[in-house]
Amino acid sequence: MSANEISLRPAQKTDAWMLSAIHIAAIKALPATFYTQKELLAWRNYRDKPDGSNILKRMKVETFWVAIEGDAVIGFASFMVDELIGLYVHPKYQGKGVGRDLVQHFCNEAAEQGIDKVITTASLYAEGFYLRLGFTAIQKSPHYLTSGVVVPVSKMSKTLEAQAGCCGKVMLPLSRFQK
Repeated sequence: MSANEISLRPAQKTDAWMLSAIHIAAIKALPATFYTQKELLAWRNYRDKPDGSNILKRMKVETFWVAIEGDAVIGFASFMVDELIGLYVHPKYQGKGVGRDLVQHFCNEAAEQGIDKVITTASLYAEGFYLRLGFTAIQKSPHYLTSGVVVPVSKMSKTLEAQAGCCGKVMLPLSRFQK
């Protein structure tokens, strides 16, 4: 794999602290346009330094996939069956298709399970990103952060257009490839 080649793999427990660091960095890079500084701070669980303990707990019930470049984890997605729960890409790698590839992988996983519609709760910052990927905004709603702070979000869904692949499996094309 070349230095600039990005691939996807299942997350490992040893990735938890890096995922926490990416989560913090991605939120810290956001301007206070849609949410206040107080809301952004609550969104990153009042952390400036990574703490993978919450990620490790979530790994017990959610599926996590990471995007890697070389040996470096640069982004991740977490999901359960038909719901994309989290999507974070390190700010240095945003705008390069990493998030798109992680969302496409989630859609592929869902389609392989016979699911024809997926959902996500998008921050107001991410709403346009998901619209460009074919999601539809359902409604604005409140989202309760762990700290009790409430922020507005957009509930979104996407109907999966399955294409018949080999051996009767449902396949959706990835924009690049996955490992």
